[in-house]
Amino acid sequence: MIASPLFGLWSNYRPRREPLVVSIAISVAANCLYAYVHLPTSHNKYYMLVARALVGFGAGNVAVIRSYIAGATSLTERTSAMANTSACQATGFILGPVFQTCFSLIGEKGVTWEIIDLQVNMYTAPVLLGALLGVINIILIFAMFREHQVDDIGRQCKSINFEAEESDYVDQDAQGNIDQVAVVATNILFFVILFVFAVFETIATPLTMDMYSWTRKEAVFYNGIILGAIGIESVIVFMVVKVVSKKTGERATLYGGLLIILVGFFILLPWGKKLPNIQWEDIKNNSVPRIIFNEMFTPFWKLQTTQLPSNHTVEPTGCSVVQPWCLYTPMIHLAQYITSDILIGLGYPVCNVMSYTLYSKILGPKPQGVYMGWLTASGSGARILGPVFVSQIYTHLGPRWAFSLICGIIVFSLLLLEAVYKRLTAFSVSYRMMQG
Repeated sequence: MIASPLFGLWSNYRPRREPLVVSIAISVAANCLYAYVHLPTSHNKYYMLVARALVGFGAGNVAVIRSYIAGATSLTERTSAMANTSACQATGFILGPVFQTCFSLIGEKGVTWEIIDLQVNMYTAPVLLGALLGVINIILIFAMFREHQVDDIGRQCKSINFEAEESDYVDQDAQGNIDQVAVVATNILFFVILFVFAVFETIATPLTMDMYSWTRKEAVFYNGIILGAIGIESVIVFMVVKVVSKKTGERATLYGGLLIILVGFFILLPWGKKLPNIQWEDIKNNSVPRIIFNEMFTPFWKLQTTQLPSNHTVEPTGCSVVQPWCLYTPMIHLAQYITSDILIGLGYPVCNVMSYTLYSKILGPKPQGVYMGWLTASGSGARILGPVFVSQIYTHLGPRWAFSLICGIIVFSLLLLEAVYKRLTAFSVSYRMMQG
């Protein structure tokens, strides 16, 4: 969130190769630091925190990548190029957990390379692969990456002189004011899209453990399969949306994607009379008393004191009694959950690609680094607040409140999109309309 606008600003005034190489080098160094976090004799957790923070900082180069694509494609090429990039990103999200699962076969001990004090095990192998891929990326940037810029029609722009003023390398017919209302609205829409998906990702494990009495291991395993399937679905959607958007337009496609997500979360609202299993209830042990109380009159702080005997080794399953809503909120059926997963997995990639595409077209042919940085930062902020929302609203008020609020947020975004619908047009089109 912090790095994206900074790298974006850098790319506006210097060759994009510079921020790309520096950001990837930061990520490589951070991954190496993570691999060696066992070496210091104290404060290891702080070194790990620094390593993870630097990886996040290096990921700020997404703004540079998106701004380059926006400047290197015509309006007709833009949607396809953005979709291809998003599909590659989704493929990375799919393959990442697969590689990590494969690396678990190495085991906790693994192999030690004593000459350089390097431990290659199930914990360090993923980051070492990340560092290797970063080095390969740097080599590819120097070997293959070239600055390239075209106007909205696709005409090659003259060579960019980064020492010159902006007006020296941006066509004079592109000089005009960017529609700031459209810019702010798109940032808000993108924030909502990333926020609801972050909530969806974060809530999956606790929701399934509460509703279906899955253990921690089962919840991680089954949801990992579900998220992997959603990733595959997303890649397919990224390819299909390129064709659909040409027929319906980006704005209508974005509207449709938001409607699909709204339906997905609406389906998750609990209904019926069947309640989820209460935690401890399924444990066959006479030493564990059946917990019966009236949730309307039992103070919340007293619910937290209910515990199993210290010698009990069975992992409790079901909806925890420290969450009062478990005693009166109907369970969400597995069919509801799977259907919602499919719909959200369909709507999210559509909204993601259309947001980036519309945003880049609204900004026009001017350098977009800073603006793309703000869009990426808004998405990062959403991914920060999503887990906070889950931990507070879901834990204390339950899924009915959580998903109702999410539906309300999506309805707000649909109304916002309706209000600015006519302003979400390409910069060159808006400019010609003003001149006319």
